[in-house]
Parts: sequence; C-alpha cells; structure tokens
Amino acid sequence: MKTFKVPNRDELSQANQDLFDRVKRHLGRVPNSYAFMASSENGLATYLALSNAKSSLSIKEKEVINLIVSGINGCHYCTSAHTVIAKLNGFTQEQILEIRRGAVSFDEKLDALAQLVKEITNNKGNVGEKVIANFFAAGYTNEGLVDTVMVIAERTFSNYLNAIVNVPIDFPVAPEI
Repeated sequence: MKTFKVPNRDELSQANQDLFDRVKRHLGRVPNSYAFMASSENGLATYLALSNAKSSLSIKEKEVINLIVSGINGCHYCTSAHTVIAKLNGFTQEQILEIRRGAVSFDEKLDALAQLVKEITNNKGNVGEKVIANFFAAGYTNEGLVDTVMVIAERTFSNYLNAIVNVPIDFPVAPEI
C-alpha cells in the first residue's frame, strides 16, 4: 500500500500554516492525519470546524462513537489516537478495550449508544427498531441522534482518508483485539 507524504508546515498555504500553529498550541504537535488534511486548502479547517462543533454529546460519548466506528472501519490510526484520547477523558484501558469490542457493560446509557453506533456503521445507516428504541429509552433524544450521526460522519471521513493515504501512526499503537 502506498504511503502518502505528510506535508510539513512550510509546504502549506498561509491559512493552513496558521491552523498548524493553532493546533500545535492546543495539542503540543500536529498529528499526521491533520497534517495530511491540510493538503487541501479547506480540508483541515472544515474538519476542525466539524470536530469542534457544539454537541449535546459528552466527550465520553463522542469517544465511544470514535472507538467503535474506527474499529469497524479498521482504522488503526484513529483507533490509536482515540485510545489515547479516551484515556485522557477518564476511561480505563479495560473499558477502552470493551468499547472497542462494541459493548459497554459498565454503563447502560453508553451501551445503548454503542449498540446504535455499531448498527449504523455496520448497516450504512439502517437501524432496527429495537436498537433505536433502546437508544431513546436510555435517555437520548432526537438531538442526540442527530449529533451521534454527525460524529459517525466525522470519524468515517477521517477513517476513510487514513485508509487511502496510510499516514504513519504518530500515537502509541493501540493493542489488537
């Protein structure tokens, strides 16, 4: 598989150099996936706007989505990145592995979310009535449903791009499950 070159800051437009600087100030570095998105004049800015948009979902809920979608899509880059992010947001290693397997025995509400995300991702948006009823019974609303699909779309974009360009993983590599 071809690995695409990750551009460095000096190879980018001024607007993307400014984004690089902001990302570096916020994260301490620019992840390779973000750097490749900056190959497009608008790619990184658009992705960051979606990624940082207001949401009814908590950061933990978003990480459940990120881990499950990345696993189903086979994106080792995003799985590794979101394993680190999930730890930073309070999940234990054992919980992260369980989430990656598609279940959340330690939290009923997160499990209802996980089941919905698995079904949406595996079935291209087609969801059984029982799974959606369980999602709503767990306390989610129509707003939560919309926000869940938005996070799935965001993660699917980065999963697909990373699969195509095969950027080097610059996070500790997540263990296989």
